[in-house]
Amino acid sequence: MRVIHGLDDLRSAVGSELGVSDWVLVDQDRINKFAEATGDYQWIHLDVERAARETPWKSTIAHGYLTLSLVPMLMAGIWSVEGVASSINYGSNKVRFTSPVPAGSRVRGRAVLKAVDDQGPGSVRLTVELTVEREGQDRPVCVAETLSILNFA
Repeated sequence: MRVIHGLDDLRSAVGSELGVSDWVLVDQDRINKFAEATGDYQWIHLDVERAARETPWKSTIAHGYLTLSLVPMLMAGIWSVEGVASSINYGSNKVRFTSPVPAGSRVRGRAVLKAVDDQGPGSVRLTVELTVEREGQDRPVCVAETLSILNFA
């Protein structure tokens, strides 16, 4: 895990890769639990037999928003900033689901710090591009430009 030592070090990291997370399994159980939590019961996510017969992936696939929901976990394993009193999810500028995630796949995140913008005394807004990769595939499954507000102690 990359540790960034305060605000000056953070500013100097703009444009650089922050790191790559560990692999995370997206299995059918995780997909089923996400469907239950969100009420999204579309068959391509849940009906294993039908998906095997009728989809090009021959498998169920994860919800796009399930993939996006993994962003906090993936980011937590990549980097941290010393001296931060609080970190708040501010949203996203852009999210694209560029390829499906078949059940049983492993994914990981690759983060690049795009910008650090002042938000007032001791507060900055970060723009981070997180590319979610699927093991064994060149094309990413999701590219998200996320925003966070960091408040320093």
